[in-house]
Amino acid sequence: MSETVIDTQELGEKIVKVLKTIYDPEIPVDIYELGLIYDVFVNEDNEVKILMTLTSPNCPVAETLPVEVEEKVKSLNVVKDAVVEITFDPPWNQDLMSEEAKLELGML
Repeated sequence: MSETVIDTQELGEKIVKVLKTIYDPEIPVDIYELGLIYDVFVNEDNEVKILMTLTSPNCPVAETLPVEVEEKVKSLNVVKDAVVEITFDPPWNQDLMSEEAKLELGML
């Protein structure tokens, strides 16, 4: 049992590394630091569900960004499947950004 927990945690860390390689095209900060990723779920079959938002419902990458996230997470050889669910509840705002992102954008 404890092995599964470690594996899931390790996989979670790998997923976060992948998410940090994906950038919002309008903001020079990765989607993880921007606070667009609300949650990452990994089950015992290594199927991943990512709950994320966009900076706005009219975001120009609303069609392509979730697909990019799914494809990059699926590219991890231990991931069996990945699904991205978009939500606007709660809506994204600048408070969700990490300190690193705020610093990068000159907001601190």
